[in-house]
Amino acid sequence: MAPLTIVLLSLASLGAGTVDAIAGGGGLITLPALLAAGLPPHEALGTNKGQSVWGSGAALTAFWRAGRVDRKQAAYTFPLGLLGALVGASIVSMIDKDTLRPVVIAMLIGAAVLLVVRKPVRDQDAAKARWYVAALLALVIAAYDGFFGPGTGTFLIVGFVALCGRSLVHASADAKVVNFASNIAAVGVLGYHGYVHWEVALPMAVGQLLGGIIGAHFAMRGGERVVRTVVLLVSFALIAKLVIDLI
Repeated sequence: MAPLTIVLLSLASLGAGTVDAIAGGGGLITLPALLAAGLPPHEALGTNKGQSVWGSGAALTAFWRAGRVDRKQAAYTFPLGLLGALVGASIVSMIDKDTLRPVVIAMLIGAAVLLVVRKPVRDQDAAKARWYVAALLALVIAAYDGFFGPGTGTFLIVGFVALCGRSLVHASADAKVVNFASNIAAVGVLGYHGYVHWEVALPMAVGQLLGGIIGAHFAMRGGERVVRTVVLLVSFALIAKLVIDLI
Protein backbone atom coordinates (compact mmCIF):
# COMPACT_ATOMS: atom_id res chain seq x y z
CA MET A 1 0.00 0.00 0.00
CA ALA A 2 1.33 3.45 -0.94
CA PRO A 3 2.66 5.63 1.94
CA LEU A 4 0.22 8.44 1.05
CA THR A 5 -2.70 6.01 1.31
CA ILE A 6 -1.56 4.94 4.78
CA VAL A 7 -1.27 8.61 5.84
CA LEU A 8 -4.82 9.29 4.63
CA LEU A 9 -6.08 6.18 6.43
CA SER A 10 -4.38 7.38 9.61
CA LEU A 11 -6.17 10.74 9.33
CA ALA A 12 -9.46 8.87 8.86
CA SER A 13 -8.72 6.84 11.98
CA LEU A 14 -8.18 10.07 13.95
CA GLY A 15 -11.73 11.20 13.17
CA ALA A 16 -13.08 7.69 13.73
CA GLY A 17 -11.38 7.38 17.12
CA THR A 18 -12.85 10.71 18.23
CA VAL A 19 -16.40 9.74 17.23
CA ASP A 20 -16.06 6.22 18.59
CA ALA A 21 -14.93 7.39 22.02
CA ILE A 22 -18.09 9.47 22.38
CA ALA A 23 -20.78 7.32 20.80
CA GLY A 24 -19.34 4.33 18.96
CA GLY A 25 -19.65 4.00 15.19
CA GLY A 26 -16.06 4.79 14.25
CA GLY A 27 -16.12 1.86 11.84
CA LEU A 28 -18.47 3.90 9.63
CA ILE A 29 -15.38 5.94 8.74
CA THR A 30 -12.49 3.47 8.79
CA LEU A 31 -14.06 0.37 7.25
CA PRO A 32 -15.20 2.09 4.01
CA ALA A 33 -11.79 3.79 3.87
CA LEU A 34 -9.98 0.44 4.10
CA LEU A 35 -12.24 -1.06 1.44
CA ALA A 36 -11.62 1.97 -0.81
CA ALA A 37 -7.88 1.46 -0.30
CA GLY A 38 -8.23 -1.93 -1.94
CA LEU A 39 -8.34 -4.45 0.92
CA PRO A 40 -10.68 -7.46 0.49
CA PRO A 41 -13.66 -7.47 2.92
CA HIS A 42 -12.28 -9.99 5.45
CA GLU A 43 -8.89 -8.28 5.53
CA ALA A 44 -10.53 -4.85 5.80
CA LEU A 45 -12.58 -6.12 8.78
CA GLY A 46 -9.51 -7.61 10.42
CA THR A 47 -7.33 -4.55 9.85
CA ASN A 48 -10.14 -2.32 11.09
CA LYS A 49 -10.26 -4.22 14.38
CA GLY A 50 -6.44 -4.17 14.54
CA GLN A 51 -6.45 -0.37 14.58
CA SER A 52 -9.72 0.33 16.43
CA VAL A 53 -8.67 -1.62 19.52
CA TRP A 54 -6.11 1.12 20.22
CA GLY A 55 -8.74 3.86 20.10
CA SER A 56 -11.12 2.04 22.44
CA GLY A 57 -8.18 1.37 24.77
CA ALA A 58 -7.14 5.04 24.77
CA ALA A 59 -10.71 6.21 25.41
CA LEU A 60 -11.12 3.68 28.22
CA THR A 61 -7.87 4.87 29.83
CA ALA A 62 -9.00 8.51 29.68
CA PHE A 63 -12.42 7.72 31.17
CA TRP A 64 -10.79 5.48 33.80
CA ARG A 65 -8.30 8.14 34.92
CA ALA A 66 -11.13 10.69 35.17
CA GLY A 67 -13.10 8.36 37.46
CA ARG A 68 -16.02 7.93 35.04
CA VAL A 69 -15.81 4.11 34.83
CA ASP A 70 -17.64 1.95 37.37
CA ARG A 71 -14.59 -0.11 38.35
CA LYS A 72 -16.47 -2.78 40.30
CA GLN A 73 -18.75 -3.31 37.33
CA ALA A 74 -15.78 -3.39 34.95
CA ALA A 75 -14.33 -6.32 36.91
CA TYR A 76 -17.02 -8.58 35.43
CA THR A 77 -18.16 -6.75 32.27
CA PHE A 78 -14.64 -6.84 30.81
CA PRO A 79 -14.19 -10.65 30.96
CA LEU A 80 -17.81 -11.13 29.86
CA GLY A 81 -17.10 -8.84 26.90
CA LEU A 82 -14.16 -11.05 25.94
CA LEU A 83 -16.23 -14.21 26.30
CA GLY A 84 -19.21 -12.82 24.41
CA ALA A 85 -17.13 -11.68 21.44
CA LEU A 86 -15.38 -15.06 21.22
CA VAL A 87 -18.74 -16.85 21.27
CA GLY A 88 -20.12 -14.48 18.65
CA ALA A 89 -17.12 -14.98 16.38
CA SER A 90 -17.47 -18.75 16.65
CA ILE A 91 -21.12 -18.77 15.51
CA VAL A 92 -20.72 -16.25 12.70
CA SER A 93 -21.26 -18.88 10.00
CA MET A 94 -24.59 -19.98 11.53
CA ILE A 95 -26.38 -16.64 11.17
CA ASP A 96 -27.63 -15.05 7.96
CA LYS A 97 -26.58 -11.40 8.21
CA ASP A 98 -29.09 -10.34 5.55
CA THR A 99 -31.99 -11.44 7.76
CA LEU A 100 -30.38 -9.74 10.74
CA ARG A 101 -30.14 -6.27 9.15
CA PRO A 102 -33.86 -5.36 9.42
CA VAL A 103 -33.83 -6.34 13.11
CA VAL A 104 -30.78 -4.16 13.78
CA ILE A 105 -32.34 -1.24 11.87
CA ALA A 106 -35.47 -1.48 14.04
CA MET A 107 -33.37 -1.69 17.21
CA LEU A 108 -31.31 1.38 16.23
CA ILE A 109 -34.48 3.36 15.49
CA GLY A 110 -35.85 2.33 18.89
CA ALA A 111 -32.60 3.33 20.59
CA ALA A 112 -32.64 6.75 18.89
CA VAL A 113 -36.27 7.34 19.91
CA LEU A 114 -35.49 6.33 23.49
CA LEU A 115 -32.66 8.86 23.69
CA VAL A 116 -34.91 11.61 22.34
CA VAL A 117 -37.81 11.03 24.74
CA ARG A 118 -35.91 9.93 27.87
CA LYS A 119 -35.28 12.57 30.51
CA PRO A 120 -31.52 13.21 30.85
CA VAL A 121 -29.78 11.86 33.95
CA ARG A 122 -27.23 14.14 35.56
CA ASP A 123 -23.70 12.83 36.13
CA GLN A 124 -24.03 13.09 39.89
CA ASP A 125 -27.28 11.11 39.80
CA ALA A 126 -25.80 8.10 38.00
CA ALA A 127 -27.18 5.03 39.71
CA LYS A 128 -25.58 1.72 40.57
CA ALA A 129 -26.89 -0.99 38.28
CA ARG A 130 -27.97 -4.41 39.39
CA TRP A 131 -24.95 -6.49 38.55
CA TYR A 132 -26.77 -9.11 36.48
CA VAL A 133 -28.29 -6.47 34.16
CA ALA A 134 -24.89 -5.00 33.32
CA ALA A 135 -23.43 -8.52 33.02
CA LEU A 136 -26.12 -9.62 30.58
CA LEU A 137 -25.68 -6.45 28.50
CA ALA A 138 -21.93 -7.04 28.30
CA LEU A 139 -22.24 -10.69 27.30
CA VAL A 140 -25.04 -10.32 24.75
CA ILE A 141 -23.86 -7.15 23.02
CA ALA A 142 -20.25 -8.34 22.89
CA ALA A 143 -21.49 -11.57 21.28
CA TYR A 144 -23.38 -9.44 18.76
CA ASP A 145 -20.16 -7.51 18.09
CA GLY A 146 -18.35 -10.79 17.50
CA PHE A 147 -20.63 -11.95 14.68
CA PHE A 148 -22.04 -8.72 13.16
CA GLY A 149 -21.11 -5.48 14.94
CA PRO A 150 -22.90 -2.36 13.55
CA GLY A 151 -24.27 -0.26 16.40
CA THR A 152 -22.39 -2.09 19.18
CA GLY A 153 -21.25 1.09 20.95
CA THR A 154 -24.67 2.70 20.55
CA PHE A 155 -26.49 -0.34 21.94
CA LEU A 156 -24.12 -0.48 24.92
CA ILE A 157 -24.61 3.21 25.72
CA VAL A 158 -28.40 3.09 25.40
CA GLY A 159 -28.52 -0.17 27.38
CA PHE A 160 -26.52 1.27 30.27
CA VAL A 161 -28.71 4.40 30.24
CA ALA A 162 -32.12 2.69 29.92
CA LEU A 163 -31.53 -0.46 31.98
CA CYS A 164 -28.83 0.56 34.44
CA GLY A 165 -29.81 4.15 35.18
CA ARG A 166 -26.48 5.60 34.08
CA SER A 167 -25.94 9.09 32.72
CA LEU A 168 -24.88 9.29 29.08
CA VAL A 169 -21.32 10.24 30.01
CA HIS A 170 -20.98 7.37 32.48
CA ALA A 171 -22.64 5.03 29.96
CA SER A 172 -20.07 6.01 27.31
CA ALA A 173 -17.30 5.19 29.77
CA ASP A 174 -18.81 1.85 30.82
CA ALA A 175 -19.47 0.96 27.18
CA LYS A 176 -15.75 1.35 26.42
CA VAL A 177 -14.94 -1.41 28.94
CA VAL A 178 -17.03 -3.92 26.98
CA ASN A 179 -16.06 -2.51 23.58
CA PHE A 180 -12.34 -2.73 24.35
CA ALA A 181 -12.77 -6.33 25.50
CA SER A 182 -14.72 -7.34 22.38
CA ASN A 183 -12.13 -5.63 20.17
CA ILE A 184 -9.31 -7.57 21.85
CA ALA A 185 -11.15 -10.85 21.27
CA ALA A 186 -11.87 -9.94 17.63
CA VAL A 187 -8.23 -8.99 16.98
CA GLY A 188 -7.12 -12.32 18.44
CA VAL A 189 -9.47 -14.34 16.24
CA LEU A 190 -8.97 -12.33 13.04
CA GLY A 191 -5.22 -12.00 13.60
CA TYR A 192 -4.92 -15.77 14.05
CA HIS A 193 -6.53 -16.24 10.64
CA GLY A 194 -4.16 -13.71 9.05
CA TYR A 195 -6.78 -11.06 8.31
CA VAL A 196 -4.97 -8.16 10.06
CA HIS A 197 -2.47 -6.12 7.98
CA TRP A 198 -0.34 -4.74 10.80
CA GLU A 199 1.72 -2.56 8.47
CA VAL A 200 -1.53 -0.63 7.87
CA ALA A 201 -3.20 -1.11 11.27
CA LEU A 202 -0.32 0.20 13.38
CA PRO A 203 0.04 3.60 11.62
CA MET A 204 -3.74 3.95 11.84
CA ALA A 205 -3.49 3.08 15.54
CA VAL A 206 -1.65 6.38 16.12
CA GLY A 207 -4.71 8.26 14.85
CA GLN A 208 -6.99 6.05 16.92
CA LEU A 209 -4.98 6.70 20.09
CA LEU A 210 -5.17 10.47 19.62
CA GLY A 211 -8.84 10.32 18.58
CA GLY A 212 -9.77 8.16 21.56
CA ILE A 213 -8.22 10.63 23.98
CA ILE A 214 -9.78 13.66 22.24
CA GLY A 215 -13.23 12.04 22.04
CA ALA A 216 -13.22 10.99 25.70
CA HIS A 217 -12.34 14.53 26.78
CA PHE A 218 -15.06 15.98 24.52
CA ALA A 219 -17.58 13.61 26.10
CA MET A 220 -16.56 14.53 29.64
CA ARG A 221 -16.37 18.28 29.05
CA GLY A 222 -19.48 18.53 26.88
CA GLY A 223 -21.51 16.17 29.04
CA GLU A 224 -24.97 14.90 28.16
CA ARG A 225 -25.56 17.31 25.28
CA VAL A 226 -22.47 16.29 23.31
CA VAL A 227 -22.91 12.55 23.89
CA ARG A 228 -26.64 12.62 23.09
CA THR A 229 -26.07 14.57 19.85
CA VAL A 230 -23.25 12.36 18.61
CA VAL A 231 -25.06 9.12 19.53
CA LEU A 232 -28.12 10.26 17.57
CA LEU A 233 -26.00 11.26 14.54
CA VAL A 234 -24.16 7.93 14.61
CA SER A 235 -27.47 6.07 14.97
CA PHE A 236 -28.95 7.78 11.91
CA ALA A 237 -25.76 7.14 9.91
CA LEU A 238 -25.83 3.45 10.87
CA ILE A 239 -29.50 3.17 9.97
CA ALA A 240 -28.83 4.75 6.57
CA LYS A 241 -25.90 2.43 5.90
CA LEU A 242 -27.83 -0.72 6.87
CA VAL A 243 -30.83 0.32 4.76
CA ILE A 244 -28.55 0.90 1.75
CA ASP A 245 -26.87 -2.49 2.33
CA LEU A 246 -30.28 -4.16 2.60
CA ILE A 247 -31.53 -2.57 -0.63
